Amino acid sequence: MHKNDFVRKYSGLKEKAVSSTIKLLNDGATVPFIARYRKEISGGLDEVEISHVRDLVKKYDAVCTRQKSILSAIDSQGNLSYELKQAIESCFDSVKLEDLYLPFKQKRETRGERARKKGLEPLAKMIMSQRGGSPEGMAQRFLTNGLALVDAIDGAKDIMAEWMNENANLRDRLRKLFDRRSILHSKLVKGKAPLAEKYRDYFDFSERLDRCASHRFLALYRAEREGLLSIKARPDDQEAIHILNRFFVKGQDESSIIVADAARDAYKRLLRLSLENEILNRTKDRADKEAIGVFTKNLRQLLLAPPFGAKRILAIDPGFRTGCKVVCIDEVGGLLTNATIYPHSPQKEISKARSKIAQMVQAYKIGAIAIGDGTAGRETEQLIKSIRFDRDLEVFIVREDGASIYSASSIARKEFPNYDVTVRGAVSIGRRLMDPLAELVKIDPKSVGVGQYQHEVNQNLLKDALDDVVVSSVNAVGVDVNTASSYLLSYVSGLSMSIAENIIRYRDENGRINSRSELRKVKRLGDKAFEQAAGFIRIRNGKNPLDNSSVHPESYKYVNQIAKQQVIALGELIGNSKVLDELKKSDYPEIDSYTFSDIITELKKPGRDPRKKAKVLEFDHRVKSIVDLKPGMVLSGLVTNVTNFGAFVNIGIKENGLIHKSNLSDEYVEDPSKFISLHEHVEVEIIEIDISRKRIGMKPLK
Repeated sequence: MHKNDFVRKYSGLKEKAVSSTIKLLNDGATVPFIARYRKEISGGLDEVEISHVRDLVKKYDAVCTRQKSILSAIDSQGNLSYELKQAIESCFDSVKLEDLYLPFKQKRETRGERARKKGLEPLAKMIMSQRGGSPEGMAQRFLTNGLALVDAIDGAKDIMAEWMNENANLRDRLRKLFDRRSILHSKLVKGKAPLAEKYRDYFDFSERLDRCASHRFLALYRAEREGLLSIKARPDDQEAIHILNRFFVKGQDESSIIVADAARDAYKRLLRLSLENEILNRTKDRADKEAIGVFTKNLRQLLLAPPFGAKRILAIDPGFRTGCKVVCIDEVGGLLTNATIYPHSPQKEISKARSKIAQMVQAYKIGAIAIGDGTAGRETEQLIKSIRFDRDLEVFIVREDGASIYSASSIARKEFPNYDVTVRGAVSIGRRLMDPLAELVKIDPKSVGVGQYQHEVNQNLLKDALDDVVVSSVNAVGVDVNTASSYLLSYVSGLSMSIAENIIRYRDENGRINSRSELRKVKRLGDKAFEQAAGFIRIRNGKNPLDNSSVHPESYKYVNQIAKQQVIALGELIGNSKVLDELKKSDYPEIDSYTFSDIITELKKPGRDPRKKAKVLEFDHRVKSIVDLKPGMVLSGLVTNVTNFGAFVNIGIKENGLIHKSNLSDEYVEDPSKFISLHEHVEVEIIEIDISRKRIGMKPLK
């Protein structure tokens, strides 16, 4: 099968779109670049579709590599027939490909192999044929070197069992049975009850495997890895053995009885465990993909959270005994000053803390206050709101998941070599309010607190998926080349970390970059990198107003042509909806439809940040801990995580509440994210409180 045909088969996309997209990818084009600036070539594929094409190409290449390896291994044994070669080269199903290879795979010595060494393979063939005659009589001429009759028959059964195990058609048929009829069982491992309390619902649990929710399977998988539960997944043994009998048992004579015994042994000793591992692995793969899908959706929403903007911010990393670390940062996130206050127990220096905060706000012309949502966060918020400032200030509670990871990282040490982790963490909290995307790209996505069983899923798949989300999010927003860090720039289409660092170095040596074309002067930023990156770079207040838009430099000639034909200056065309709405594609035949539409859309609102504006959420002052909650209470909350089974909501206390999917309307039960999204402000009603397990049940009021 040709690569294009393989991709088309598994993507469902049209031939032209597939072939064109593969060519663009092979030429070094990135997913964001193709999706945004090569729509006329790809047929308008979006990032998800282009990524799918890319991943299918990788899968095809991996299968081809495995085919070659298998062919080489079998050929070296002298067992590669023309028919087998054709079967392997035409097989692009990885599981079936391994079935074809199984009879030729090098194995440790098995019972069947030991029987072959005793010369019993001809006896196994005679019995397996079931053409009549006495098996004992057949075995007589194989009783050499003191071999007993019963051992000869048993050896023949061992050989037949291995033939059955290696039969590709049988394995495929049984695989379908396992897919359709397996029952998942979990049992508590003896003596582990005290350690397995959180899994008590699964101490003696069973359900059809194909109906097991992905989050439940991953919970069981985690418990098994921790040695707390054992899990099995298999259909009824008799139903499986019946299939083997239909494959191999041809009658009811003595040979058929022995073949039936071999079939039972083949299933229970060889096939069952192998196929059970397969079905559990396939279920794990499906669960991984679902969990990764949830994670990536949440991460995208987190990265695209509303920014407060380029204003001076006072940020606080709150704490009790060790105090609250306070920093002031400027409009681009630079550290202005830092201090430590001790307003909480045991010091309770409340007056001193209020005075210090008020002085810092006035001295550094602060525009907003950001407070981490961890330990002492609510108490610190109450302190701040009790201070009379010389200006109106918004106070934001900022999630601090991953801030400690950043503060101890090499990135943070490089940015702030002369400050300790507490100062770095507070700076990160302030920058997250200013621009969540620019700060969060510095942190491993797995550490930002929006995943579901992220440590259980395939780590390579997770990393690739999360990297895709970060790249997509950065390029969807665009990057100000004069303020961005090298870490943010490295995610721009076409730019590597080394090129990003060269941009920073060029900026430091030459001052502000005033045009996109100036980027060509940056060391190692060649034509290809410029082509891929230019449209996602923003130059604010530069020489050309188009440099602060998503219009690609290759299309500037079209914009200038439009302005000339409309007899209007370029600056007057940008943002002029009246003129832009009247333009007709038919008047510009040299511009393809996709590019024309994108240009008009961008010129109406050039450089617009697709993210919303940050909003303050007021938590209920009556609720300070879980013991203050009562059923029926209506509270404001912030969605902090969305999973397959519901959404977690921060209501201003240590424990997040859960809106279980059963409390959503039927249309959202399968996918709660269609109803509720990360960072959304919601009104919830408390419906259940379990203080001992620190669980809060709630339902949304919308």
